[in-house]
Amino acid sequence: MKTSAPSSSIEDYVKVIYGFTEWQAKPITSSQLAQRLGVANSSVSEMVRKLKDQGLVDHKPYSAITLTPAGVRLALSMVRRHRLIETYLVQELGYSWDEVHDEAELLEHAVSDTFIERMATKLGNPQRDPHGDPIPSADGTVMLPPAHLLAELDEGHTGRITRISDENPDLLRYLAAEEIDLDAEVEVLGRRPFGGALMVRIRNGGRTRDYDLADAVTAALWVHSDHNHAGCVLVPAQ
Repeated sequence: MKTSAPSSSIEDYVKVIYGFTEWQAKPITSSQLAQRLGVANSSVSEMVRKLKDQGLVDHKPYSAITLTPAGVRLALSMVRRHRLIETYLVQELGYSWDEVHDEAELLEHAVSDTFIERMATKLGNPQRDPHGDPIPSADGTVMLPPAHLLAELDEGHTGRITRISDENPDLLRYLAAEEIDLDAEVEVLGRRPFGGALMVRIRNGGRTRDYDLADAVTAALWVHSDHNHAGCVLVPAQ
């Protein structure tokens, strides 16, 4: 008997659960999941029960939600689709990086596995999307670069911007206008008095400029340290 493909709602849920813990270790709660998906807490409770019945999540009442190995496999396949589509839209169709998320959300459920793999080949099998998020390989392996939030770095720290959160399109447009991009070199100069802005020096494409960055900006930028000589962290397929 052929098993039916998971619904787009199930695919969205496991993708969001995975994405929440990709760059930090704390698991997602039901209320956080509801907020990220823009749905009522009651809807989340019902769907989490369904996901648990299908063996995709582990969850006990009033506790956080974690993916099972089967849930991780499904999530990684959806993350691969989403990030490859985003990359294709930017590289081949001229989209800007603040426009691609919603388009990818629609397309990732509609296209076939064959389409995705031919797209990956066309792009040269990229390892990251336009925001620096790693693109899982076809077998579910992820190359996660070791990086820290800019907001957490001390004065004198240097590195390269390796990931930029795509959660806020307005922030992406601001960063583009300020010429703050992936792989730009960053030096932390200190913080303005009384909990003020973080002062940084950014070198990008031969251009050096000093910025006072608000907390909302420094909480969206991940930096690979010049002092960290380790390569990407290999997260094996489950």
